[in-house]
Amino acid sequence: MASCADILRSEFPDLDGEVFAYVTGILHGSGADFESVDELVEAVGELLREVSQDAKDEGAIREICQRLFNTLQLDEGRAQSCSQVLLDAPIQLSQITDGYDTSVDLLPGLLLKRGQTSMVDAKKLEKAEARLKAKQDKRMERDSLKSSGPLVLEEASASQAASKKETRMESSGKNKSYDVRIENFDVSFGERVLLAGADLNLAFGRRYGLVGRNGLGKTTLLKMIASRSLRIPSHISILHVEQEVAGDETPALQSVLECDTTRESLLREERDLTAKINAGRGEGTEGARLSEIYAKLEEIEADKAPARASVILAGLGFNAKMQQQTTKEFSGGWRMRLALARALFARPDLLLLDEPTNMLDVRAILWLETYLQTWQSTILVVSHDRNFLNAVATDIIHLHSQRLDTYRGDFENFMKIKEERLKNQQREYEAQQQYREHIQVFIDRFRYNANRASQVQSKLKLLEKLPELKPVDKESEVIMKFPDGFEKFSPPILQLDEVDFYYDPSHYIFRSLSVSADLESRICVVGENGAGKSTMLKILMGELAPVRGIRHAHRNLKIGYFSQHHVDQLDLNISAVELLARKFPGKTEEEYRHHLGSYGVSGELAMRPVASLSGGQKSRVAFAQMTMSCPNFYILDEPTNHLDMETIEALAKALNKFRGGLILVSHDERFIRLVCQELWVCENATVTRIEGGFDQYRDILKEQFRKEGFL
Repeated sequence: MASCADILRSEFPDLDGEVFAYVTGILHGSGADFESVDELVEAVGELLREVSQDAKDEGAIREICQRLFNTLQLDEGRAQSCSQVLLDAPIQLSQITDGYDTSVDLLPGLLLKRGQTSMVDAKKLEKAEARLKAKQDKRMERDSLKSSGPLVLEEASASQAASKKETRMESSGKNKSYDVRIENFDVSFGERVLLAGADLNLAFGRRYGLVGRNGLGKTTLLKMIASRSLRIPSHISILHVEQEVAGDETPALQSVLECDTTRESLLREERDLTAKINAGRGEGTEGARLSEIYAKLEEIEADKAPARASVILAGLGFNAKMQQQTTKEFSGGWRMRLALARALFARPDLLLLDEPTNMLDVRAILWLETYLQTWQSTILVVSHDRNFLNAVATDIIHLHSQRLDTYRGDFENFMKIKEERLKNQQREYEAQQQYREHIQVFIDRFRYNANRASQVQSKLKLLEKLPELKPVDKESEVIMKFPDGFEKFSPPILQLDEVDFYYDPSHYIFRSLSVSADLESRICVVGENGAGKSTMLKILMGELAPVRGIRHAHRNLKIGYFSQHHVDQLDLNISAVELLARKFPGKTEEEYRHHLGSYGVSGELAMRPVASLSGGQKSRVAFAQMTMSCPNFYILDEPTNHLDMETIEALAKALNKFRGGLILVSHDERFIRLVCQELWVCENATVTRIEGGFDQYRDILKEQFRKEGFL
């Protein structure tokens, strides 16, 4: 194959020496930097066209650049494949250069060897060099950013149109309403606009469910409200359950009680005054002040506070012993429950909840649904649990297309009204399009007819006055697919036989546990947090060895595992494509992007740092990573956490089509009903199969609540 120099000489026989040296220098010096033929055209294309004195058009120049690019790629491949040569003896470069006169600069003589005047515009030559240098600098900057330390993420911001009336009422103190009205506001995340010209109205005492696709800005909106970046009357108290409670020596029950600052300050003052009187240091006014304090404590029902806090903690899964444990003894998940308990006990005017069911088991979710149904103030909750929203929400706010639409009723009612509204909108749009076409036909037919000129003008004005209707902006369908190109094999596939397990011999997690699953299994494991669900999954996978008993797994079994803490296993500083390339090397970038696209991580999302993705998008990346090796059996621990409803539906459909086995732990009632054929309850150091499915399990829990007085 011809070299780059041969191609240049054959295509440009009159090319002068200076330009020839410059072009070949670019090709050989920066050949490895050209990632596509477009970059090569940008670097030397204009120069070559100038040399040809416009004898070659743009297409011909591009074809020559394509040949040069192919030659460079081939040369680079050969260079990489060349084997190293062992020299007979070491070479001393100092000895070779001893006879050279270093004071003589040979380069100008070489360049001026021919006395021919250059045919190329010097300014264009400088521009080409500057462009190439800028491209190399940009690439170096991008590489240095990738290898730099901690990733700096973009920040969210909010702006809102000023209202003189609201400002006047706020400053005068006349605004006593607990309704929240935020009008004409924008929310952005870095350069991305999440909401534009949006309005949010929250009536006091209503419970609002905020829904929408992953990555559209639901969590960001809650943060903007909680930080008061959006204007909210100062007399309205806001509590956002976002961070877990700090671990210290405070008992769990006392931690909840302390969030009632009014009660705590009154009790502290009462203790100080009593101690002062008992020590004989009283001034005579303490008795009157104590009477006032006792009256206020009675008014706020301070004596009932411990019982109310205890009921909330018990409903969220804290037994009597756990309520007396210090907060530092709890894991992050339990501390998040404590944060939720404190918020419920504090009873703010506006309670903001972001995916509260993610940290809860089925029992705690059922209790929370019932508790929130009697909530007196306003709630704004982000949730992708349809059953939870149907039980709790009185209104649904739909975030889409950078705006907020509010619907009365629960989630099922929202779905019906939305579908009907979209159908009506599409019908109106199609009817108007037909009407426009009908008028346009008349205009086109009689445009040049003098007798119909006035009618044509009238029709043109009519067209201008018609309101511009837009077609229905349908959200793209989410599709997920689990690869299942594997051979079926006969049972037994995976089983535990008379297994005992413990971390501490005084406390058994399992005794005589016997369970089995095959490639037809669709099993859901439920139970209280701490009952051993995740431990059982790890024993099934072989990550934990039984103390006694046998774990049997088929030799061809290949397990794919999704952890509820999957985010901790992702490198957040690199893109999803780079993540797969590091984990599963040897494929092209196109193959990685195609695989990620199967889970809704496409376009620029696949190239953004994982840290900048929403919780649901990170979960999709984790799914893509899990399925890359094509397992034949999946063990999924809380797979629906952070996923939007459309993705949960798509996940359920994909799992139903999958030809392998499945065991999952989930608290999402609808997802369980869509996917699972068996229900295992993990409790009392064993696993019990519930024949009546989820309905029977729900009835058992309700009966327990009634007996224990948690409702």
